[in-house]
Amino acid sequence: MPPTPRPHGPKKKKTPVRVPASGGDSNRRLLIMMGIAAVVVVIAGGLSFVLFGNGSSVTGGASAAEATKKLEGAGCTVKAVNSIASNDHSVATPEGTSSKWNTSPPTSGPHYSQQAIWGSFTEPLLQAQVVHNLEHGGIFIQYGEDVPKATVDQLQVFYDAHRNGTLLAPLPSLGSKIALGAWTTKDGKPDEGTAYLVTCADFDEDAYAAFFAANQFKGPERFPKNSMQPGS
Repeated sequence: MPPTPRPHGPKKKKTPVRVPASGGDSNRRLLIMMGIAAVVVVIAGGLSFVLFGNGSSVTGGASAAEATKKLEGAGCTVKAVNSIASNDHSVATPEGTSSKWNTSPPTSGPHYSQQAIWGSFTEPLLQAQVVHNLEHGGIFIQYGEDVPKATVDQLQVFYDAHRNGTLLAPLPSLGSKIALGAWTTKDGKPDEGTAYLVTCADFDEDAYAAFFAANQFKGPERFPKNSMQPGS
């Protein structure tokens, strides 16, 4: 097809193309709505962290009370004491002790400057190091020399599901008992909190899980979960 002839005559000055005002308003409204949506997502995420912590159940007094109720229902004894001041490395040797400890085994207060390696052990741990692990937000499970092997096996399975920030080890002096320990403090107030020592005759998965959900990763020095892996 032959090209269409172009009209002759003087060239007209081109007028810049203008975007209709209504279109600009629509774009601005869309951007504003997207910004509001982003803010809502951030607020919701922060609220979720406050309510649910690190992926666990609701934190705070209600959760701690629920855990205590479940543990006592399982026949365990729950001892809650005011936690002793943190960042106290006055125990000079790993084998050392402190007269300030207010539970046995200890759950807060003075400790050795180097923590125990996170993991599951077949030999007893040094308690002055264990307290340091609790200061970082960990929990210990220790069991006496008379605890049946079948129960120890159950504890191992439970440990395998809660590996980060957990110590599992024998402590012969506990006899036939199992002990759980945690050091918890208030947000922004590392020297105000509660230390827990739980002693049980048996393993109860639901009660133990409630204790972990309520109290793990809430120590005066809060380390990320992935920095508390076995072997570290």
